[in-house]
Amino acid sequence: MVPLGQVKDLETAKQMAALLEAENARLHQRLEALVQENARLKGEDAQARLQLELTQLQEQLARMQQRLFGASSEKRPSAQQEEPAAHECQQRGHGPRAQPELPVQEVLLPLDEADKVCGLCGGALAEWRGQTEDSEEVSVVERHFVLKRYRRQKYRCPEGCAPVTAPTAPRLIPGGRYAVDFAVHVALQKYAFHLPLARQERMYRREGLVVDTQTLWDQLSALARHLQPSYEALLTVVFASPLIHADETHWHLLDKGPGKKWYAWTVASPRAVHHRILPSRSGATARQVLGNYQGVAMVDGYAAYQTATKPGADGPASCSLVFCWAHVRRKFVEAEQVAPACAQVLSLIGQLYAIEAGLPDPHALEGAQQTAALALRLLVRREQSVPLVAAIREWALAQRALPGSGLRKALEYMLALWSGLTVFLSNPWVPLDNNLVERQLRDLVLGRKNHYGSKSLRGTEVAALFYSLIETARLGGEDPGRYLLRAALAAIDNPGTFTLPSSLD
Repeated sequence: MVPLGQVKDLETAKQMAALLEAENARLHQRLEALVQENARLKGEDAQARLQLELTQLQEQLARMQQRLFGASSEKRPSAQQEEPAAHECQQRGHGPRAQPELPVQEVLLPLDEADKVCGLCGGALAEWRGQTEDSEEVSVVERHFVLKRYRRQKYRCPEGCAPVTAPTAPRLIPGGRYAVDFAVHVALQKYAFHLPLARQERMYRREGLVVDTQTLWDQLSALARHLQPSYEALLTVVFASPLIHADETHWHLLDKGPGKKWYAWTVASPRAVHHRILPSRSGATARQVLGNYQGVAMVDGYAAYQTATKPGADGPASCSLVFCWAHVRRKFVEAEQVAPACAQVLSLIGQLYAIEAGLPDPHALEGAQQTAALALRLLVRREQSVPLVAAIREWALAQRALPGSGLRKALEYMLALWSGLTVFLSNPWVPLDNNLVERQLRDLVLGRKNHYGSKSLRGTEVAALFYSLIETARLGGEDPGRYLLRAALAAIDNPGTFTLPSSLD
């Protein structure tokens, strides 16, 4: 039979799909008979065994349908949401956006000489000074490259002393041909906007600059060397926070063979982000990433973090762990497709998030205001969140789920992490979830998708550095390009100097 994916005729595809559906139903009947016979021979409860098999098949089918046809968002419809009345006019779009950052070019559109005649009387039209009909449009002026030729003026002394030459502009590479701002531009295109160097090369050639990918890479590597002290300083900023977030995702190192997985490890605070790309996802690597941090680390349920924080031969655990309610919720969202009872616990978790939405963020405050915010968070959580958490646990203990089912896995996941999930009730610094660090991993994941990882070990170091600096600048509201240029020029002028984003100064 021709594979269904290769069939182009619609009617043929429909016939093949109908045949496959009939065959699928026949196989389900056969499976049911075989499961019952197998259970009978083993002396098991055939009905329970059959129910387990069918439940697992239903969950697999539901997950497949979600991947193929479902929305990627985890949002669920709220009971408070109401459908708008049919007669209400719904505004589409957001209207013209203000563009305060764009330079304004005034363009006056006059009539042609032949048209300066009144259409009614035939008399000559005179200009009505100060009267125009105005409108706006956003246009584009193409980027262009220039070749700057520096002419360093020389001076001589009338007494015959040694001549003096004006200093040169700061150079990224001594004797190099490319400016610091060009290297910053290339870094932003790759690590902030996810354009691989090969694609940048083609774009630049179209705009008149002939350059190869190796030259572009050389500029990135040189810029990263100047910015290395600034990158290392970010880790100190992250670890100065009373609470950090940690997570990891895979990263391909291409010179170790096709598909060789390394891992991008991230630690973040509300003020700074620090990425490292390492060859392992083990507990030992997690311990290396967490270092000697002494505060509280928010993580998901990955066992490496728990291994990393256990007391070992080198001393007691460096930090304590708290766990993420968003991961718990995600498990129940997946299980809800075949276990409607999950709607109750999802509603309770939603109420926890509603409470948190009304609480102040202590990281955005200082001094007495921060102290008051922490006290308020603790008070509200004790009064409102404690009963909800107790109801969630009571619900979980009352459930009966088949082994291996999505509901059973969700329950086991939550209850195994329970002590770390409830720390937020007594520690006002602790948020409900680890979403902060997941947001900081998005750019890295998009970059991985576009340029498939790194070609070399040096490539992983440069990628980690630029993702860290760019995302930290964004957290503080500073333009990443201006920050990278400012930090690079300072380091070229005084080697070894580190420069933090303005929000961290």
